[in-house]
Amino acid sequence: MFRPLSIFIGSRYTRAKRRNHFISFISLTSMIGLSLGVLAMIIVLSVMNGFQREMSNRILGMVPHAVIAGDGRPVDGWQSLAEQLRAHPGVLGTAPITQLEGMLSYRGAMQPIEIKGIDPKAESEVSILGSKMVAGSLDDLEAGESGVIVGLMTARRFGLKLGDKLTLIVPELSDAPGGITPRMQRLNVVGVFKVGAELDGSLAMIHRADAAQILRWQPDQVEGVRVRLADLYRAPQLATELVAGLGKGYRSEDWSLTQGSLFSAMKMEKTMIGLLLLLIVAVAAFNIIATLIMVVADKRADIAILRTLGATPRQIMAIFMVQGSIIGMTGTLIGTVLGVLGAMNVSALVAWLEKVSGQHIFSSDVYFISTLPSELRLQDVLLVTLAALLLSFLATVYPAWRAAQTQPAEALRYE
Repeated sequence: MFRPLSIFIGSRYTRAKRRNHFISFISLTSMIGLSLGVLAMIIVLSVMNGFQREMSNRILGMVPHAVIAGDGRPVDGWQSLAEQLRAHPGVLGTAPITQLEGMLSYRGAMQPIEIKGIDPKAESEVSILGSKMVAGSLDDLEAGESGVIVGLMTARRFGLKLGDKLTLIVPELSDAPGGITPRMQRLNVVGVFKVGAELDGSLAMIHRADAAQILRWQPDQVEGVRVRLADLYRAPQLATELVAGLGKGYRSEDWSLTQGSLFSAMKMEKTMIGLLLLLIVAVAAFNIIATLIMVVADKRADIAILRTLGATPRQIMAIFMVQGSIIGMTGTLIGTVLGVLGAMNVSALVAWLEKVSGQHIFSSDVYFISTLPSELRLQDVLLVTLAALLLSFLATVYPAWRAAQTQPAEALRYE
């Protein structure tokens, strides 16, 4: 089979045994370093994708994707509004919601809390609350019973159990000199949920009718309708579309207003860690420069003979670029294969280490996530692989150019 001279000689140089074993050692370490760098990048990016997925599922499974509310007034007949919203192709589910801010008080201890008035029968359409109950049931929330479902962190902070009585303090506008008076409501703990996020200590649920009573509304009035979206990352645009389709008298809010900074920070963190790990790949790739410079010095006589036989400087340059690229490609492909296998099995590996050591690396009492999640994405693998190949190729240019500048007469003078 015909092969270009540069590829033939470059590949022969890669396979040939060298007189200088130190050059072979440097070449091997460059390949290993490149493999480890690519391996680390793929696994770390996959784990960060897994954490982002878990946080999205947990937090955005509890926080409304978007809320369509009345503009300065409660909504009457939320069922008809929910039907109109459900007709939009981007809406997967709807449920009524009323949101309050207040303080929980129990035996002299207090904490701020966000209260959501919900309909237990419709809540499963828009949230994962029903599947995250660790005590009690979502169906235990009944109108007029003043029941409340609190997060696990709140329950632990107060030492609560089912049946305990809490006091909810909600500020209310009044004609008093201060302008605001506290309104108190006794609540019975009927359930405890755990989603594994900060929401376990800042969120509580009551029945929508009880929320209406606290706000002095009619029993069937709610603040608005909560919607679950097919594409939650388009929530601001979809919420605006939904309000525009309803006409005047409605406003919208979405999860990006309350949780957007968290997910922006997670995205920035992934980007910065990826750049830091890319430096490891760059260091390993640029070790190829040292390898090729020493190879060029070792092959000065061979270069001179090839030039004498008619090889052009461009062909000489291509020979050493081929040799360096083979080293880079081999290291990158090995690292990619090992990285993909590692990312697919990292959760099982951590579970095995916990079993062997008898220690919980991610204890559920300390961390929100008790396992090491991983989500392998094709675009991450391609980006890491292409970046490593590009750095490896760029690392060959200078040594190959130096080889092409070799003068046959100078190289053979002392041979």
